[in-house]
Amino acid sequence: MKELLVVNLGKTKYADAWELQKQIFTARLEQRIGDVLLLTEHDHVYTLGKAANDNHLLAKDEELSKKGVDVFWIDRGGDITYHGPGQIVGYPIIDLNKQYNDIHRYLRDIEEVIIRSLSEYGIVSGREPEFTGVWVKEEKIAAIGVKVSKWITMHGFALNVNTDISFYNRIIPCGIFHKGITTLQNLLGKEIVLEDVHQKLVNHFASLFHWEVKQISRGELTTMLRYNEAVTEETH
Repeated sequence: MKELLVVNLGKTKYADAWELQKQIFTARLEQRIGDVLLLTEHDHVYTLGKAANDNHLLAKDEELSKKGVDVFWIDRGGDITYHGPGQIVGYPIIDLNKQYNDIHRYLRDIEEVIIRSLSEYGIVSGREPEFTGVWVKEEKIAAIGVKVSKWITMHGFALNVNTDISFYNRIIPCGIFHKGITTLQNLLGKEIVLEDVHQKLVNHFASLFHWEVKQISRGELTTMLRYNEAVTEETH
């Protein structure tokens, strides 16, 4: 079986996680590292993808500064979304050449991982034909936005677990005007342990993509990236 390196970063600034993604992407493209799944919680941030309309960000600079919310224009697909504490953000950086060369199937598979994970909590979720993501009735619980270059993936998904959804009030999430946002906490009426959700997501990723999982620390990942880069430089 193929190996998936899973790294729980804990809480991160968006800029730091984005830079780490870029480093892993380059290493994966050069075959210096295997497939990687980063899991994190971000500090408050709005991110706008390549298809974003800046009018969908309703908050002004003063309000953003007061609330401590960063804003980034990034290179994933999609419109605007929110990341923050209590939300699990997952960044699979994988080589689809080892799986299948089909971006739409990849998006559907990420949705399936989340749908299966939510079902373990008794939550019936599904897809909306017009929109990417995972929905519970008319409310979105998980957003997905990816970048694929030379069949190596970046960016990923955001699953609302214990998320403060009031931050969504200051954007038009994913450019969708007529649907709501929900969280696992709201649906179950109690706070959820994030590490439990992490494990369910990882298990379903491993099952769906036929991976053997290896959990490593951020320090081990950093060492691996530096070592592999040094070895590559020595051989050229």
